[in-house]
Amino acid sequence: MNALSKSSFQFNGQTNVYHGKVRDMYTIGSHFIVSVASDRISAFDVILPKAIPFKGQVLNQIAAYFLEATSDIIPNWLMEQPQSHVSVGKKCTPFKIEMVIRGYLAGHAWREYKAGKREVCGVALPDGLVENQKLPHPIITPTTKVDQGGHDEDISEQDILSQGLVSKKDYDLLKKTTYALFERGTQMAHDKGLILVDTKYEFGKTLHGDILLIDEIHTPDSSRYFIAEDYSRALNQQRAPKQLSKEFVREWLMENGFMGKKGQTVPEMNNDIIESISKKYIQLYEYITGQPFRPTDYTSIEQDIQASVDQWINKLVH
Repeated sequence: MNALSKSSFQFNGQTNVYHGKVRDMYTIGSHFIVSVASDRISAFDVILPKAIPFKGQVLNQIAAYFLEATSDIIPNWLMEQPQSHVSVGKKCTPFKIEMVIRGYLAGHAWREYKAGKREVCGVALPDGLVENQKLPHPIITPTTKVDQGGHDEDISEQDILSQGLVSKKDYDLLKKTTYALFERGTQMAHDKGLILVDTKYEFGKTLHGDILLIDEIHTPDSSRYFIAEDYSRALNQQRAPKQLSKEFVREWLMENGFMGKKGQTVPEMNNDIIESISKKYIQLYEYITGQPFRPTDYTSIEQDIQASVDQWINKLVH
């Protein structure tokens, strides 16, 4: 099964490269970034051994869809997508936190709550909540942003400010923008028969000091979606609602004894598992955009990326 598992390009004007868990970021000069969305997949902050066909394309194109749809709320880094796995845009210095926002008690927050905790990132939660229940109002539960290796950690607003990770003025803007983006994403999901359960946003500053929305938004890697028509019935039956997100990958790993802890081994990912994950990503793309997915041709994908990015860079120069 063909997939883009890694990249090692040398673009015109390239000054640096950073290989993330999923994306490879190439700096062009001092003002621009080329983001190559690989088909790698991570869970519990671990890159899994097999790549997922079309995953990078799905994330890249969904992110562009939502970045365009939210540009009236806050400007973003994206300028163009010259190829299915590639986004190009303005270089920013990321804030050292990720703004996680939750409308429902699910995933990590539920696991913490189930373990007896009644406070997440400094936000108090009432007793008596059940898994996947809608919260009284959306809550922001930030995490630290780890550059390489290690695990992102929950952090409170108070600790963010006391540690000087973000200034009070900037954090107030990030918080206000996070609520506004989540409200827009919630409405867009509702229009497609989905529930946006939780998500995360990343922000950065340009060389001129402008704050931009960066990275991807409202994708299955950064968000969790429930199927709306199944949600109430599932809650009444005390079962997990049907969902479209990466949580099914985490659940499969946990069922097979892996949670990213020391000494644990990633279970074997056979072709059936890889194909099923790929199909779920494509399904979410079609749910979100209302458009049929048009799979990229992997035959000469490296050459296609190289040529399309160099062409975009040449337009910048001339």
